[in-house]
Amino acid sequence: MTGQDPSAAIRIDTSRPHPARMYDWYLGGKDNYPVDEEMGRQMLALDPRVPVMARVNRAFMHRATRWLAGQGVRQFLDIGTGIPTEPNLHQVAQEVAPDARIVYCDNDPIVLAHAAALLRGTPQGVTEYLEADVRNPGAILKGAKQVLNLDRPVALSLVALLHFVPDEDGAHELVGRLLSELPSGSYLMMTHATADFTPEESAAATEKLRAAGVTLALRSRAEFTRFFGGLDLIEPGVEVVHKWHPELGEPVPGQDDGVIPGYGAVGRKP
Repeated sequence: MTGQDPSAAIRIDTSRPHPARMYDWYLGGKDNYPVDEEMGRQMLALDPRVPVMARVNRAFMHRATRWLAGQGVRQFLDIGTGIPTEPNLHQVAQEVAPDARIVYCDNDPIVLAHAAALLRGTPQGVTEYLEADVRNPGAILKGAKQVLNLDRPVALSLVALLHFVPDEDGAHELVGRLLSELPSGSYLMMTHATADFTPEESAAATEKLRAAGVTLALRSRAEFTRFFGGLDLIEPGVEVVHKWHPELGEPVPGQDDGVIPGYGAVGRKP
């Protein structure tokens, strides 16, 4: 399931921007290319808070993971992992519960090339990496079953991912398929960008990314909430990302400069 693919470098397309590498650039990382920085700077020109949005999403993942581990969750399936940026999900979970088991999943070759950084967990726990696309939930579940016991609760993490999956690719159906294989007591933790607060800037960003070959499917609060259909939302329910249990983590500089245009929530499968 794991290991570095020697052909990964060959398969990395540096001719157009990639969301994971742009995200890495926003976070101050070095695993990106000039084309990613150029598009990132264009996004900054539209909304200078974009790097704050990236850090806010990351901070949400930390807080939600910490909360879930505190509730007794010991298994995590993180889809759309992105380029490793410490602390990674397994480090947060295993700090609370050293025996936690984590499966990371991404379809970007550059993430695969850095997968070893995702596998340095505690001796008591397990961390594995699976190369697969969220649009192929069957392959993800098949691989996850090699590490996770799907008869016991699993936290499904979809952080800053599904705004790159349009409705025509069946975004809501994909989430439903993944959740259908998870038992009662499992959770969905998720964030998603929205145009609710910045419609003009969001429209311009969507068009620029589309011209560069990147699909951006911004969704409203109602459309985001629909992903949690049939789940019991954890208080405070659907909230702008940085306002979901801020007491569980450190504040992100700049997050209070107006509304950060994204939603976050955690829901429990009854």
